Amino acid sequence: MKKTIIVSSLIMLAAAIAPVNADPLNSKEKNRAIESIGTLLTENYVFPDVAEKMRSHIQSELKSGRYSTLKDTNAFASKLTEDLQSISKDKHLRIFHAPERIADQRKRDDEPKSDDIPPQVLQQAKRENFGFSEVKIIEGNIGYLKLNKFFDASIAGDTAVAAMNFFANAEALIIDLRRNGGGSPSMIQLLTSYLYPSEPVHLNNFYWRPTDTHTQTWTLPHVPGIRRPDMPVYVLTSNRTFSAAEEFSYNLRNLERATLIGETTGGGAHPGGSQIVDDQFMIWLPEGRAINPITNTNWEGVGVKPHIESSEQDALGIAHETALLALAKENPGEGGQLFRWYLESLEAENNPVTLEAETLAAYVGTYGPRQLSFVDGELYYQRKGRNKLKLSALSHTKFAVETLPGFRLEVVMKKGEAIALRALYDNGRVNENPRSKKI
Repeated sequence: MKKTIIVSSLIMLAAAIAPVNADPLNSKEKNRAIESIGTLLTENYVFPDVAEKMRSHIQSELKSGRYSTLKDTNAFASKLTEDLQSISKDKHLRIFHAPERIADQRKRDDEPKSDDIPPQVLQQAKRENFGFSEVKIIEGNIGYLKLNKFFDASIAGDTAVAAMNFFANAEALIIDLRRNGGGSPSMIQLLTSYLYPSEPVHLNNFYWRPTDTHTQTWTLPHVPGIRRPDMPVYVLTSNRTFSAAEEFSYNLRNLERATLIGETTGGGAHPGGSQIVDDQFMIWLPEGRAINPITNTNWEGVGVKPHIESSEQDALGIAHETALLALAKENPGEGGQLFRWYLESLEAENNPVTLEAETLAAYVGTYGPRQLSFVDGELYYQRKGRNKLKLSALSHTKFAVETLPGFRLEVVMKKGEAIALRALYDNGRVNENPRSKKI
């Protein structure tokens, strides 16, 4: 794979910190930039006919004087990006001002060839933990991975391996790509390999315009640690999910390996890399296109549609509930006790239960070693000799106890009066204490 493609997920980090050119652009600089952009497009852009239309369009705009009032480098880059995308509809294609990045790249081009990532870019990638923002287990032994970028596996592989092995014992996995703008196909390949057996699975094909060649990506025959081909997978998407994050979602959707939940994604299926325009500008140039082996097409311009549509904000809650429901259904009886336990909490969280103060006050009393009290409109639980803990209603008579997710309380009623208090445990154990007196 070309070096420009390998670092494409990192390149914008360096560009983002480049200073704004203090000197205003002159007509000669604009002419030079547009001429160079036109050449790069016609030689490399994935669709030659569209490249020619874009080149003609920006040259026409230049001749008509549409760029004459633009003196600021960033404003000029933004306008060129807007004009090019108005023809191509390609959200990957963009122009950006990056003189320091250009100087650094030219310096490295003059040195002996190396596949090393620029030190400042690698440092920033490490600060982002290579995109792995959250790796944790949520209620019901459900894995949750928040991945904000697909960094290349050559630098982020160890982090990815650690994350996927962390989920080796999870019942299901939620992969959150709602803020993921893309990155490297090699990370897609690595992560997906953990979701399949060792026999390679065909993930995607790519056509590359500059070399007129086709390439394929497959899952890896070997990965460090434990594969989980049996683990249900849920992928969260939004309209900001883009590029490589879309490929990951699209692959798993068409392979029927994951359930997608959230919003339709951004719609960018043309990989490529950054190229130098001149001393001041660079272009992120789509040089290829994805061709899925199942659909024989891709998600360009239309995005990836989820199985379950929801707002970006609600996607995680829906995925968590969907996973618990599926696990509870697959494990009837005692085997599904834990899933039903946390499902009850989640349902109450999504649909809060509100009880009148009069109702809560009626539960106040002593129940053997346990005591319920009503303070400032809230019901509290205290076991003798321990701290007082606030209760939240799961139903009219059942309550969750703060800081004790594996423990609940249920008030036993008879003829409208509380007569006992049941202690419920997530392993199915139940203790009941009769009410001895009111407070």
